[in-house]
Amino acid sequence: MFRLFLLTQFFLVTIYACQAGYASCIAKIKDSHTIQENSLFIPIRNNELLVYSLFRPNAKILKYDPFLSLYLIKDRKKFAYPFALNMRLQLGTALVNAKRAKEGKIVKNQIGLNTLGVYSAKLRTPALITSSCCSLEGIVTPKGLIQKEYLKRFLSSAPASYGDIGIRVKNKKGFVVVSASNPYVKDNPFKKGDCIVTFDGVKIHAASLFMRRVLFSKIGSKHRIKIKRGSKFLNFHIRTTKRYGGGAMSDTFLEQKGIYFDKTLHIVRLPKSLKSYGLMLGDQLVQVNGKIVKNQEELQQYIENFKVFSQLLFERKNFQFFVKIK
Repeated sequence: MFRLFLLTQFFLVTIYACQAGYASCIAKIKDSHTIQENSLFIPIRNNELLVYSLFRPNAKILKYDPFLSLYLIKDRKKFAYPFALNMRLQLGTALVNAKRAKEGKIVKNQIGLNTLGVYSAKLRTPALITSSCCSLEGIVTPKGLIQKEYLKRFLSSAPASYGDIGIRVKNKKGFVVVSASNPYVKDNPFKKGDCIVTFDGVKIHAASLFMRRVLFSKIGSKHRIKIKRGSKFLNFHIRTTKRYGGGAMSDTFLEQKGIYFDKTLHIVRLPKSLKSYGLMLGDQLVQVNGKIVKNQEELQQYIENFKVFSQLLFERKNFQFFVKIK
């Protein structure tokens, strides 16, 4: 009887929320303490919170996505009316925080892990995107919009990992074009400038949908891909590998070797196997294959052309030394 009472109450609250518009969503965010400084603690089940935070929460962590800075944690307080993650197309949405709501729409879709989406309305971030029924449609972080498809996959997958076929793509003049190719993926057939035509027989029209299919594919799964290179059409059979970099982590392709950088190309993570090369945390990368690099984008641009080995010049306290990575 008590359970029936709770279900009835939840149903009435949901109906009221839809009729009351976004005012009820504002109240729900405020009452649940969803926004805490620069982090989000979103109740999604009676005993779990979906967290967006740049810092590790002080709680029991059930799952962690280092690419998108997402956590799933135990909720001690158990908020009675959690946010439902709605996968249906909504007629309208709004950007909502604990004080205001602004109706808008997604103007740019999220392209994989590195290029987050863009919402038309502006509010102080982080914030939620909800329907008038307060269903969760996405979250807006200082870096951009994480769409609900990525949130759902994080909540439903175990562990939080992504697939990779060794390329990064972008939309260009109506085509999905390879913007970078990973030289460390074995037998990588792709080159910068290739146009993606089909993936498993399905025509490709948007980089956002293509990258979602790649990232969400099972590691080790086989796929057929058709590309256009110049005037020629080529067909490849590829296998999904594990994604190592992107999003909140560096994405220079050297992550495949276990080396991670900050924005100024100082090493922030290093495997034990490469410490024998003389590398240390804090070493700064200066050149790659004779080219001066100042950021991750330049490093990725120059390193992709060297499939046999890459010669890296590092600096440590005004002392420079070379390391050859195969």
